[in-house]
Amino acid sequence: MNLINKEVTHKRFGKGSIVKHNDSIIEIHFATENKKFVFPDAFGKHLKMHDHSAANSLKNILRKMELEKEEEEQKREEIKEQQRKEMQLRLEHEKFMKNHKLHPKSQMVFWCDAEEMSKVFTEWKVFTGVIKSGNNKGKPNKPTRLYPNSVCLLTARDSNTPEKDRRILGVYMVNEDFIGQFCEDGYIPAHSEYRLQLTEQESERMPFWKYYVNEKSPHKMTWNTGKYRYFDNEWMAQILLDIVSLKSDTQEQELAQNFFEYFCKTNRISEKELPEPNGALMRI
Repeated sequence: MNLINKEVTHKRFGKGSIVKHNDSIIEIHFATENKKFVFPDAFGKHLKMHDHSAANSLKNILRKMELEKEEEEQKREEIKEQQRKEMQLRLEHEKFMKNHKLHPKSQMVFWCDAEEMSKVFTEWKVFTGVIKSGNNKGKPNKPTRLYPNSVCLLTARDSNTPEKDRRILGVYMVNEDFIGQFCEDGYIPAHSEYRLQLTEQESERMPFWKYYVNEKSPHKMTWNTGKYRYFDNEWMAQILLDIVSLKSDTQEQELAQNFFEYFCKTNRISEKELPEPNGALMRI
């Protein structure tokens, strides 16, 4: 827009004409001197354009700028609100963790079906399923016992094999800020680093019932119903330690070792005092 020689009026300096302007500065010649102003902002406060067509164009520009400023302000407010919510969640997380007492059975083992096995190791999350009855029927199960010290163990067995042949497919620490009590959608996300998938050959060497036992029926290997169950922290440490010895690849073995050490630290388990596995399969 060419505004050279257009006449304007300033509240203080009176009438003048535009001699220079660019995208940010406009210079106006008044009776005694030239003055520079911020463009186009000055037309919204101090300057009045005489030319109606130019005045309308400036009005549209100012309105557009005003809308952009409003949008930017709204974005800033949204960011502030998001930061406030994140801070509140962090404070709640810290409060929970400060008062949290480790439960001796705060690990979770899942029975993965065929559909889950095809995506669990790409999405790295599992679903707890939904409540079958009562007032909360249809709502996702809340894994209330899970905290950042918890692990999800992934298992499966072929439909034509007995329960004792259930094998371990993989394992992951829950996300480091995950608290089961706050989980509304039933999904348990994995930690960004501590996650392991076993090869088929490795899985065959990791029978689940080598570690797990139902204390009420120590010689029975039955899953019965449900997608998951909680189990002992020490059993999980035994599983992780055996996975370390399984891995032949140096990088994978290092990750498994770091995983094991991190798990023991968060669950206050001493590697030296860790007993040998004594699951139902070992008691036959």
